[in-house]
This record gives sequence, structure tokens and C-alpha cells, in this order.
Amino acid sequence: MAPCGGRALKCLAPRAVFLDTHGTLLEHVPHELHPARIRLLASVMSGLRILAARGYALVVVGNEPDVARGFIDPALVDAVAERLGELLAPAGLELRGFYWCPHLPPSEALRDGHEGCDCAMPAPGLLLRAAEEHGLDLVRSWIIGDVLDDVEAGHRAACRAVLIDNGQERDWQWSPLRTPEFVARNFLAAARYIDRAAEHAPKALYRRHAELGHA
Repeated sequence: MAPCGGRALKCLAPRAVFLDTHGTLLEHVPHELHPARIRLLASVMSGLRILAARGYALVVVGNEPDVARGFIDPALVDAVAERLGELLAPAGLELRGFYWCPHLPPSEALRDGHEGCDCAMPAPGLLLRAAEEHGLDLVRSWIIGDVLDDVEAGHRAACRAVLIDNGQERDWQWSPLRTPEFVARNFLAAARYIDRAAEHAPKALYRRHAELGHA
């Protein structure tokens, strides 16, 4: 009897939008983090619906240096992740992951005599870990954040980036890695840009990553 025919078909790995927490998804309140008090920023829910409808996995990434400083209990960060999932569930939205760095930012760590980590943005460690655990295609993925460290982390992981200009970025230290593809006034504008860009991509996308040294 002849063997069955057939061959494996190449499937694209899922793409994601990595989402910064404070100032991007949630209202920014310095040194305060409690699941009962977190609030989604205006237009976030509408923007997330657009991204989910386009097929992007939603992955939260964030620096939580106040854990290292002793201001926040690590258990509170996990509770916030759970609460965020509860806020999104009624809209049919689900987070693929919630990744956070508990370490001091590099400049503060070095000043205090500690080694820097590979997960505090602008390092790409959180994004790389999420991609490995969920099989994500980073080249087809994005990050949305409100400071240039978020942009740099995305580019160093081979993603594209949108910056929400909400006043949180104050240094404006530009470089190719810290130059976003788009600057948005709010989360909804960021999501709409990514939605439009998803219809175009390959040549400009791979040219961009060749410029950043990922090709």
C-alpha cells in the first residue's frame, strides 16, 4: 500500500503587542500600586479591542523598581496582574502574559554597587522571555510605551515601537534604537496606527530591522 501523502505547512508564529503598565495601560501613581486602586486609562479598552481583533497577543511588560527599593511587596504586583485580567475579561480580552522586572534601573543599580539585570527596560529581557515562552514572532510584534526606554527595549528585541507622549518622558535622549515608528497622543491612537501598519509591512519592516542591526 502506498504511504499517505502530505507535508507540513509553514505557519506563522503569533505576533504580539507588548504593553507597558504605568502611564500606558494604567494611571501612573508614583510609589503606589494596589489592585483595588488601579485604573485603566481612557481609550485603553477601545485600543485593546482593535489590537485583539487584528490577532495580536496582548502581553504586559513593566519595570517595578519600587520592589527593589522596598516600597512595594512583590505579591502586590502579581495581584495587580490578576486584577488587570479581571478588568479586561468582560470585554472578551485576555492577556497572554504579564512580565515584570523587580530590579533597580541600571544607573541606580551601578551606583549602589549592584550588577545590572537583563530585564529592566531598556534591556529586552522581558520581551525575549515572553517570546520564548509563547513562541512569539518578535519581528512582527510591537511595543507601546510612554518612555524611550520602552521604545529601546522593543527595538533591541527586534520589535517595532509606538511612544505615547503623555509627559512621562523627560530626557529625550534620541538614538536609532530610541526613535519610535510613531508618536501617539493616547493609547487609542497608538492602536489605530498599529492596526493600519499591519496591512502594509514586509519591505519597510525588514528594511527597518536591517538598519537596527537585526537582519
